[in-house]
Amino acid sequence: MWAGPSWSSSGPGRADPGPRGHRHVTELAILLPLGAFVALAALTAIVLRRAGSIVARSREVDGFRGAVRDLSARVDISLEGATSRIDAVRRGHAAAETIGPTIGAATDAVERYAEQTRALHGPPHVLAIRDDIVAELERAARALQTVDHGATIMAQVRRRGRELEAQTALKRGYLNLIHAREAIARHALRVDDLKVSVEPGGRNAAITVREPRR
Repeated sequence: MWAGPSWSSSGPGRADPGPRGHRHVTELAILLPLGAFVALAALTAIVLRRAGSIVARSREVDGFRGAVRDLSARVDISLEGATSRIDAVRRGHAAAETIGPTIGAATDAVERYAEQTRALHGPPHVLAIRDDIVAELERAARALQTVDHGATIMAQVRRRGRELEAQTALKRGYLNLIHAREAIARHALRVDDLKVSVEPGGRNAAITVREPRR
């Protein structure tokens, strides 16, 4: 029985890819994995670079955090001694003539602490904390000047009107010094809440430091 014509796979119904077609398939088999490897390597490099930036920024923040804690502790010790002595003069438990060395030492310390604080560097939110501490140290320096003014009047003049002026200056300077000391302690605590994070933005995402909203 005649089964009709048989068509081979190389006939006009199915074209043989030939050597060129086989070479194209081979090239794709090589290039596709290679492209995937290159893309993966690039992505890995971006991730590693980003991780390195986060680690570096975290170390920077940790260094600032330690410096502020140390500075705050020293400021607190210096101002605690000064406020205690000023309060004794204000209440009449110590003579106004004896407060000069205390004011001088506290003023030198505050100015030194302010210079040390200005020398600290870091991300924007870190600098905001730094600047707030500097402002309070400058406030403390002005308070000490006010106390010195009041103590000088009290030591030299005993007339009623001038004595009232002296007491007013002592009280104002004393209270401002206490407020500055408390504010410095509060600002120093802010460094404990600093968080390093990656802002959205793909390859150009920024590494930022933020404080939680209060």
